[in-house]
Amino acid sequence: MNQMAQGDILLVASTEVPLAAKAKPDGIVAEGEATGHHHRITGDVMFYENPEPDIFVGGWIVAGPDGGALVHEEHGTIEVAPNTVWTVRRQVEADPFTGVARRVAD
Repeated sequence: MNQMAQGDILLVASTEVPLAAKAKPDGIVAEGEATGHHHRITGDVMFYENPEPDIFVGGWIVAGPDGGALVHEEHGTIEVAPNTVWTVRRQVEADPFTGVARRVAD
């Protein structure tokens, strides 16, 4: 499986995390702007934030030997297989009047 989706989050199989990415120990992958519910990781998984401003890429999920999950109160849980790396992509929408793209609020 090369892609998995959970609401406004898309996980795309990857092979590496950029050296400049920063570990985010609280496990929150994306904050719920509209509902207050967060996409967060559990288990033997670490999230690395994208240090570069990028509307599409939020960061990377790296699973250790025991794997883990991406959870959210309003979406099904995604199992993250052991020893895998995923790019976290955010859904965006374009304002039809201004053409400006913004992240979808979840």
